[in-house]
Amino acid sequence: MRMSRWNFAFYSVVFVFVLVMLWNEQSVFLIVGTVMVATLIAFTVQVLYPMAWETRMDRVEAFLRKNHHTPYIYIYYVTANRLDDEVDITMEKLRKQTTKKSRQAIYQAAYGAYRKDLTAVRQAVLQMRRSDYRTYYETFLLLEEEKSEQAREHLKSIRRQWMRSALLAEIESQAGRRELAIQHAKEAMNASKGVERYTLTKDYERYYAIEQQEKV
Repeated sequence: MRMSRWNFAFYSVVFVFVLVMLWNEQSVFLIVGTVMVATLIAFTVQVLYPMAWETRMDRVEAFLRKNHHTPYIYIYYVTANRLDDEVDITMEKLRKQTTKKSRQAIYQAAYGAYRKDLTAVRQAVLQMRRSDYRTYYETFLLLEEEKSEQAREHLKSIRRQWMRSALLAEIESQAGRRELAIQHAKEAMNASKGVERYTLTKDYERYYAIEQQEKV
């Protein structure tokens, strides 16, 4: 409800500003540019910031729950909270809405990893472009095949710190080195933000009982 009031106030101000510009016979290009900038600001504040930069997990969760009709956002909530039925429904919606093959492959790999369906992950990896995501899921497959030393070497090429630390946490956990696993899990959380941090936090609360300290 608070966000709805923000929307109303924000776009009301933009509307009035555009009317004033029209009244003063400003350039059409200037008016269109103003509207585009205002739209970009609104998108950044309402979507991009909570997804990519927010560090308060209560705020991220509220954002995810509010966007339950938006599959590419809501998928993070249902997978992080292990809502199996909703995961299936949301993933089906994503498949129908996503036409880009590389993006479809990432969704398929994530879904396969969630279901521990290694065949699905392997098929998805073959459709991915060379990226951190592809290397991440290749390393995931090595771990599932209990090739921990190969996995440790393979993940070194990943640029994203949270991905490397998350995989190292899994390697140490498989080896029974719980303290090291927890250390890497904390590193992964500290290196991530937004929805990635939310997903990791939920996972580590379940597996390592790590309590997330909210940043103000």
